[in-house]
Amino acid sequence: MTQRSQETVVGRITSVFGVKGWLKVYSYTDPLEGILNYRNWTAVFDGKRIPVKLEDGRRHGPGIVVKLRGIDDRDLAMTYCGADLVVPTSDLPPLPEGEYYWHQLEGLVVESVDGENLGRVSHLIETGSNDVLVVQATESSIDQRERLIPYLPGQVVTSVDLAGGVIRVDWDVEF
Repeated sequence: MTQRSQETVVGRITSVFGVKGWLKVYSYTDPLEGILNYRNWTAVFDGKRIPVKLEDGRRHGPGIVVKLRGIDDRDLAMTYCGADLVVPTSDLPPLPEGEYYWHQLEGLVVESVDGENLGRVSHLIETGSNDVLVVQATESSIDQRERLIPYLPGQVVTSVDLAGGVIRVDWDVEF
């Protein structure tokens, strides 16, 4: 989703769990249990948008299991598998100054400290050691290369201007 979107994906329903309508969810939040703080989700799949309400949820092994209101059997639960779970961005808690949600960075133009346009942030990748900006070429970028740029504020990322739609990076354009 782009930074201008009014909602963001917080997880995905991956499979059913048991026979009473519970579902396994892959959470994109950090920590994983953070997804349980949002009670009103929209399930988006196959071109449909269905409002769903979290009734119960908990950590289960390496993941999350949830019970959605009105889904009380395995067969009905199965129809939700593969759905993205979205919430309004207005429901997200505010972050400390200098920190950003991924959806805020997606769609921003990336420029070198010398002002060269490297492209636009397509999405981010979590690598464990640091997040990585996936920068796709645009018509106005210096070339048509895709770049993977470490998201390291104060080192590689010198500034983020959400209002201006630009991330400045200290990055060799040949790399």
